[in-house]
Amino acid sequence: MAAVVQQTSGRASAREVAVWDPLVRLIHWSLALTILLNGTFIEEESKTHEWIGYVALGLVGLRLVWALIGPKHARFSAFPPSPARAIHHLRAMLSGDKTVHLSHNPLGALMVYNIWASVIAIGITGYMMTTITFFGVDWVEEAHEIVFNWLVFSVALHVAGVAFDTWRSGVNLVRAMINGRKTIPYGREVE
Repeated sequence: MAAVVQQTSGRASAREVAVWDPLVRLIHWSLALTILLNGTFIEEESKTHEWIGYVALGLVGLRLVWALIGPKHARFSAFPPSPARAIHHLRAMLSGDKTVHLSHNPLGALMVYNIWASVIAIGITGYMMTTITFFGVDWVEEAHEIVFNWLVFSVALHVAGVAFDTWRSGVNLVRAMINGRKTIPYGREVE
């Protein structure tokens, strides 16, 4: 399944591969912005907080649809959730493997699904707090806060994982999520 990258671009030491389409990148950065705004700058009890939450929920919904119908690297099949593959990937990394994954690596895939599920849970509990039935119900508010705290922790792990994988693989993942292209070092195996 892995292949060794040969030089195919004008650069002497790397090749570029188009990976993330514009919609994936727009959703990624927009979702990051909604989390940052609602978690840091917007008052929790405000209508703005509520609407930003709905936007976040809509972004995840759109991304899930795109994972069914979008281009190759955006699809669920490009990064299936697999704890067994994640454990194998972790062991391989610890033994010095520097294989580049064109989509998410197996650990990154689990993180993506975790973040999406967390945003959905926050959106559901947030909506519940606006209904007559659940308004002021302690367990709903506590669940909303607990899942948000889990999301913040997950985002911190995600950022650390991106930094680590950039260092490990030599592929600048932040740049790839900005321009949609992974620059893969010459001679590096690719999955």
